Amino acid sequence: MQLDQLRALLAVIDTGTFDAAAGVLHVTPSAVSQRIKALERDAGRVLVQRTAPCRATAAGETLVRTARQMVLLEDEARAALGEGSDAPVALPVAVNADSLATWFAPVLGAAAGWEGTRLQLEVEDEEYSADHLRRGGVVGAVTANPVPVSGCRTEPLGAMRYLPVAAPQLAERFARGRGYDWSAMPVLRFNAKDDLQLGVLRDLGVGAPPPTSQVPSSEGFVAAVRAGLGWAMVPEAQLEDDLDTGRLVLLRRREHRDVPLHWQVWTLATPRIARLTDAVHDAARRLRPVRGAAGLPVVGAQA
Repeated sequence: MQLDQLRALLAVIDTGTFDAAAGVLHVTPSAVSQRIKALERDAGRVLVQRTAPCRATAAGETLVRTARQMVLLEDEARAALGEGSDAPVALPVAVNADSLATWFAPVLGAAAGWEGTRLQLEVEDEEYSADHLRRGGVVGAVTANPVPVSGCRTEPLGAMRYLPVAAPQLAERFARGRGYDWSAMPVLRFNAKDDLQLGVLRDLGVGAPPPTSQVPSSEGFVAAVRAGLGWAMVPEAQLEDDLDTGRLVLLRRREHRDVPLHWQVWTLATPRIARLTDAVHDAARRLRPVRGAAGLPVVGAQA
């Protein structure tokens, strides 16, 4: 496998088209096509689905991770020899939206000072972010899955604490005695993968879900709760002073959820990956964690 062919494979998968890949590599689309065809010929199978956007086949996903590692190793070696190229090295990372909106922010500040490195974030639910590692799309992921993907190691970060909250006017409308009409009170979800609210409802014995609105933005999600569009499980780190000022009310004290988070990263030892890993752990520790369920430190909770 030649590195120029592997770089072409990465460029096509990362940009989604042969034309865009050609622009990144500063070659013609024909040259990109020839390199991909040569790689597929040597591999004996199709590696790229010629769709819009282009996607890796199952065999292609295996090569994508290998290609990303080999390209990173070559760039690290050239840098050590003082022969680094002008093009920055990409470090793709998968992170869930709630982490990105809260405790992960210092990682961005740290990355701003890394010369020759370009951070590329993929926003994905913590239950699914490890899939990006399996496909070779990222070098590391903030994930809820403690089982390491092949070729990766897992390091615990702590847990995100979620609290069931609602706007006061919504809570008052559906108050029933000392509780609430959970089967009728509107609820929010982040996206179709978001199961936190449904989990609480199942524990409360609610079968059919109540009227549900969807807001696929971490900041917009909290704004929708404050506006009274529905109740939801919100990260404690995002509530600011909402509970103290009465802008939001806590619906049930015992229904908080601590979602364990882990940092899964390649076992490949390079200075850039080590620096990224250190930044992730520093950001998680900086937020004065307290102890939550199962003794896990709660990332972003108030001490």
